[in-house]
Amino acid sequence: MSQQMQRIALASRPTGAPVAENFSFESVAMPIAKDGEVLVKLHYMSLDPYMRGRMDDAKSYAAPVAIGGTMEAGAVGEVISSNSPEFKPGDFAFGMFGWASHGCLPANQLQKLDPNHGPITTALGVLGMPGFTGWHGLNTYGKPKAGETLVVAAATGPVGSMVGQLAKQAGLRTVGIAGGAEKCALATEKFGFDICMDHRAYADANSLRKDLALACPDGIDIYFENVAGKVLEAVIPLMNPHGRIPVCGMISWYGGAQGADATLTAPMIWRNILVKFLSVNGFIIMNHFDQYPEFLKQVGPMVAKGEVQYIEDIAEGLENAPAAFMAMLKGGNMGKQIVKLI
Repeated sequence: MSQQMQRIALASRPTGAPVAENFSFESVAMPIAKDGEVLVKLHYMSLDPYMRGRMDDAKSYAAPVAIGGTMEAGAVGEVISSNSPEFKPGDFAFGMFGWASHGCLPANQLQKLDPNHGPITTALGVLGMPGFTGWHGLNTYGKPKAGETLVVAAATGPVGSMVGQLAKQAGLRTVGIAGGAEKCALATEKFGFDICMDHRAYADANSLRKDLALACPDGIDIYFENVAGKVLEAVIPLMNPHGRIPVCGMISWYGGAQGADATLTAPMIWRNILVKFLSVNGFIIMNHFDQYPEFLKQVGPMVAKGEVQYIEDIAEGLENAPAAFMAMLKGGNMGKQIVKLI
């Protein structure tokens, strides 16, 4: 076994959008599994928008990545050394190993995977944190009812596509918003949205709102919030009384609002919440993993039968993770962004 492993560390904190100089590719000593720990050779790692927040030294629901620390990420791979009876060499596991070629964690922080149940990459997307986020947010806070209208942006991403498909199966009208004609076609043709609107075709929230109102003739009952910015500004006035807004992210504001995304005002938001009796629920999915087994029980068979579709966008090589991450934050990915490490 090589005595060295590779990782990508946070070299400096970004101002606004991340740049290549914020990352450093390093070779470091291979960790050794201590009592109760498991050493894993990583095959795939996940890239997710929340990682941008971890790059800032700001108070949040989780500690930031330290300068010089390994960038945070969930990853899957093969056990090569174990000092735990729960894992043996050759097993496959998921854990928060980071942007690295190898990882070592206590066994109680790992999820054992069965490659016979499907590609191990699904533990990073449709059957992992993103899919679970969509399922939990929609059912717990969205409370979907047949005949209602749901709007979700980033409609072809792993969260938005899960939300849209589950809502459609529950009998809702599903309206997606995505960036570009190709993604909009994917939303309707693969993920079954009734309609999908290209937010890039609109210069501002007002023009987007006009067409969104036509796409939602009965108003909007559920807005699944994961992008904020122009989309949120367009949606809020169209919400129906007693509408629900699950909030899991605001990718357009990560690194600071720009252009039309900066025009949203707190008085406009709060007035709509008040006079329309809206329920707005923020949630961090890491606080709800007690429900993850139920998610797998419900959605796992649906994925296996093809009743829930998914797309994976796989970049090659750890050294290309920063470029893939920066592109993803600008909507450059198609589906769940993953990095293949071997």
